[in-house]
Amino acid sequence: MIRNYFLLLLQLCLISGCNARQGSSSEGAGAEADGLLCMEDTVRYAAGYRVTCHDGYANVEVRDPWNAGRLLQRYLLVPRDAPLPEGMPGGVVVRVPLRRMAVYTSVHCSVLDALGAAGDIVGVCESRYINVPSIKERLRAGLVADLGEATSPVIEKMIETGTEAVFASPFDNGGYGPVEKLGIPIIECADYMETDPLGRAEWIKFIGLLTGRVARADSLFRRTEADYLRIKALADGVERRPALMTGLKYGAPWYVPAGESFMARIYRDAGADYLFARLPGTGGTPLSFETVLDRAIHADLWLIQYNRAEDMTYGALKSDYSPYSRFDAFANRRIYGCNTSYSLYYEEVPMHPDYLLAELIAIFHPQLLPDYKFRYFAPLKE
Repeated sequence: MIRNYFLLLLQLCLISGCNARQGSSSEGAGAEADGLLCMEDTVRYAAGYRVTCHDGYANVEVRDPWNAGRLLQRYLLVPRDAPLPEGMPGGVVVRVPLRRMAVYTSVHCSVLDALGAAGDIVGVCESRYINVPSIKERLRAGLVADLGEATSPVIEKMIETGTEAVFASPFDNGGYGPVEKLGIPIIECADYMETDPLGRAEWIKFIGLLTGRVARADSLFRRTEADYLRIKALADGVERRPALMTGLKYGAPWYVPAGESFMARIYRDAGADYLFARLPGTGGTPLSFETVLDRAIHADLWLIQYNRAEDMTYGALKSDYSPYSRFDAFANRRIYGCNTSYSLYYEEVPMHPDYLLAELIAIFHPQLLPDYKFRYFAPLKE
């Protein structure tokens, strides 16, 4: 049950989608402010956080994606060895750069690894789901502690490792239990609630601020931005958009990306007619099987993600739930699956939506990328 719950959270994090401003990142990504490398007015796509630079500190306001006009948290980033500036507003003081971090998700382990900060991770939750090679190796070597379940981490280990901050993905009306009593900053990364794929990817700049890697974060993001926009242009003029359905049942509900989510945006950018594009909201929307069947029975294509020791087949899919066979995409053998037990889908896509965009275009419009080598998805076998 715990395993299924965690996998559902992973899926929700990825399918969930805040107005974004289009354009290229500024060359002047960093400005020195009292020893703190800061950035201001360079966050162009992400709507979930805002950075302002002040004398001796940076103010990062993370917006509450479930309550318009409210803040989820305010972080006051102060250089490690500097005195606290006077006149700071109320908020969570974070001494930067962080050097000893506990991370709840494989997604944020991957971002930290890309920034060159994997060596500063001292603990992770649910290590069996961490697919980042460098972190897996450090776990085997005993350099990273397994803190147990994200819903109830081992507080004693967190204290023993000298954790300075915890990276977690917030949920509406969710909490962090005993961790909140430790006085350790909890960095609430609401990146998965962005509506723009580049907006989610741009959260790497926030993590760059926290780890003292602003220039690297900006460089990585600008490369992703350029690649995404270049690849998107391939599908801008497609005349026929295949009807697309996604996902599987998890228990009773079938979660699909809402129409304002960043995943719905990627589907549109890749040249698909996403069948649930009119659903309001930015998160994953639970629907009944009957609702999905009514809307998507004649879908041209079906994308699924799953976590299994063996690759999914049409036979296994029907064995899991026989009514799946009622969809045209099943009958016509037009299902593509991604096995997240070995694929780095969850780890790479949040930071590299350009990777997924290219893959989807190759599925939806293979003539546009005839020599593409698939990274995540493959047609289901019999």
